[in-house]
Amino acid sequence: MILAMTLHTRFGGDDWEVRAERALVRVRDATVLVTDLHLGKSDHFRASGIPVPDGADGDTLGRLDALLRAVGARRLVVLGDLFHNRQGVTDAVLGRLEAFRAAWPELRIENVRGNHDRHAGDPPASLRIRCVNGPIGDGGVAFAHEPAAGLAEPCGDGATPTFCGHLHPAVSIRTGRDRMRMPCFLFRGSTALLPAFGAFTGVHPIRPRPGDRVYAVGPGRVADVSAAVGGRSLAPR
Repeated sequence: MILAMTLHTRFGGDDWEVRAERALVRVRDATVLVTDLHLGKSDHFRASGIPVPDGADGDTLGRLDALLRAVGARRLVVLGDLFHNRQGVTDAVLGRLEAFRAAWPELRIENVRGNHDRHAGDPPASLRIRCVNGPIGDGGVAFAHEPAAGLAEPCGDGATPTFCGHLHPAVSIRTGRDRMRMPCFLFRGSTALLPAFGAFTGVHPIRPRPGDRVYAVGPGRVADVSAAVGGRSLAPR
């Protein structure tokens, strides 16, 4: 098992950093990919009378700021679900996002609309976040929110290499009677699936297949667990 703060992989003709921060970074142009921030989710829960802790959005945007500084980012692509829903897009949430944007005035930011964004709506134009419907092509690869067929079937050999979010993937690591479920990156055929970046998000268990590349994410480290889990040959649930 290879364990590090950053691992490297090749996908879609490019070299990518697989980051413990739950992000991918394209080496040649410092493009950062993240997905599923779900900003405003905790605000929505509290407004509905569910006493969840505050601070999730501050944590999410703080980690994103630190990541961008660490890699010298030139471009940020969010693979959808920037917001959780319309009720969660409060003045407080927008204020946090405006403060983040003010710290990165020259950064090119794009959001490939996800299913939650379609309900929440786009951020204010003043934030200069380009919002588009996916998939969108980008130098031989594509950016989308939802993976084709939910990854239930392998992608064809001729398919465009595509980066996706939506599923919040996690993998179970077993040793003896112990089991630990960890967020993960999954590379299957022509699809790369990223873990959710947001601090207040759940996970969806995936079942790796032979040939998958699986990178599990823990505190401050990412591990290539492909060999350890790749013998499980069922499709994700």
